[in-house]
Amino acid sequence: MAAAFQYFLLILAFLNTCASQPVCVPGCTCSEESFGRALLCVSISLGKIPGNLPEEFKQVRIENSPLFELSRDSFSNVSTLEYLWLNFNNVTVIHSEALDHLQELRELRLEGNKLQSVPWTAFRATPLLKVLDLKHNRIDVLPEQALQFLGNLTYLDLSSNRLTVVSSSVFVNWMTYQKHWHPACGDSILSSMVLALHNNPWECDCRLRGLIQFVKSISFPIILVNSYLICQGPLSKAGQLFHETEPSVCMKPKISTPSANFSIQAGQNVTLRCLAKASPSPTIVWSYPLSMWREFSVLTSSAAEDAVLSELVIPTAQPLDSGNYTCVASNALGRSTLAIPLHVQLAWEPPAASAPSTSHVELRVAQHTAHGVLLEWLAVARTPKEQGFTLRIASDEASRKEVVHLGPGIHSYAVDDLLPGTKYEACLSPGSHSPRPRQGPCVVFVTGSVSGAPEGRECLLHATVVLCAVLLVVPVGAYVWAAQGACSWCQNCCPHRRRPPRCPRARPPCKNGSFRDHIAVYEDGQGPTELQGDGEDHS
Repeated sequence: MAAAFQYFLLILAFLNTCASQPVCVPGCTCSEESFGRALLCVSISLGKIPGNLPEEFKQVRIENSPLFELSRDSFSNVSTLEYLWLNFNNVTVIHSEALDHLQELRELRLEGNKLQSVPWTAFRATPLLKVLDLKHNRIDVLPEQALQFLGNLTYLDLSSNRLTVVSSSVFVNWMTYQKHWHPACGDSILSSMVLALHNNPWECDCRLRGLIQFVKSISFPIILVNSYLICQGPLSKAGQLFHETEPSVCMKPKISTPSANFSIQAGQNVTLRCLAKASPSPTIVWSYPLSMWREFSVLTSSAAEDAVLSELVIPTAQPLDSGNYTCVASNALGRSTLAIPLHVQLAWEPPAASAPSTSHVELRVAQHTAHGVLLEWLAVARTPKEQGFTLRIASDEASRKEVVHLGPGIHSYAVDDLLPGTKYEACLSPGSHSPRPRQGPCVVFVTGSVSGAPEGRECLLHATVVLCAVLLVVPVGAYVWAAQGACSWCQNCCPHRRRPPRCPRARPPCKNGSFRDHIAVYEDGQGPTELQGDGEDHS
């Protein structure tokens, strides 16, 4: 009996011991360290911070897990946490209030994650933070006020990220932030900060001028881990050390051109040149009245360290190409524009009395609708008088022939009720005479082939032009067509219905004056103005 009672006491003692032992997270290891209780979770499937962490933890270390996000309530139960190590996970997002409960935090290590940005205002809640390790992430921006809540920081590692341009004010102002956090200490320097910035793709143009000068003259209380920072761009400075380079002063683009005016004969090739000097290097785009109809090749090259040459090549220029070609150069400081007038004239001009009212017409498929296509055309007239157009739509396979007479000012027409697996031809001619087959500006498109089921028919109507029409802008007299493959994927691209949709016949012209001159690009601070010398508005 006495032996049984002793055995019972041993069991009670064991249960009491187990009950007093803190619970650890399954799959993790808990230990007692000199600074307090620690949690270690390595290579376990943790998609988020465990929500039931005991409050007594002083260190939480989670590594090699699929941890993606630090949410608002990730650390609401561990307000006494001092060391948070989350290295080599998949952390991509940090909520701006994720650290609100960590006022005792001394170290935050996030090495080897996928952070593209950091909510720097989140450190408002961690005034005691001394170590911030962010190396081997994807951070590409460092705001000037990034360290405003990190006056007690002694170690900051931003190496091996994607920083290209950073203002020196980020670090110069850090000492001011120190004094703000400790106003009682006067002008005395409280502590130094070890800073790591190496292995970033630094763009050593004028924007980095301040940081380069800062690195050259850096002194206590900021200490660089590696002062041999290397430029990755621009090309003229790639591979140079900060101490070897001297970036130029930033300036807004200034544009020049070898010739301010071009006058050529029709059929000739012409190249318009635009030279832009700027720092940082500018981007150059061209605008001209017929850019939506006629696309020309643009060649861009580096003429000097801070100069870019852009060339617009116009092969076999036509009279309709006449107008102002505007070069627009932009960089971070602003933009500048330069208009280059181009006049293309025929080698022989017929007498005005015998000249036709329209000298050039171009036709294209502008867009697709649920039931067909929208045709649109550009007409350039020699005389202000316009006699209208005749549009011929034909299909030998569908036995469809339709002739539509359109009045002056009409520049588009909707073609509806297309059949599957059918080739259509649309030709346009000035005046009231119907164009003969394969004559005049024509566009030919072929609809996709689908089964005769109602569902297939509906799919065709919703995807006709996406599958089967190619943008065809051809000169007068040309004829071209393109066929697409079967509409095999349509079985999954549209919802099925019991009945095929009812399709109306061709609609009347849907808009007037569809061709308008482009608006000139203007300098900063000025309103838009029409380019002088452009064609008249046909609206």
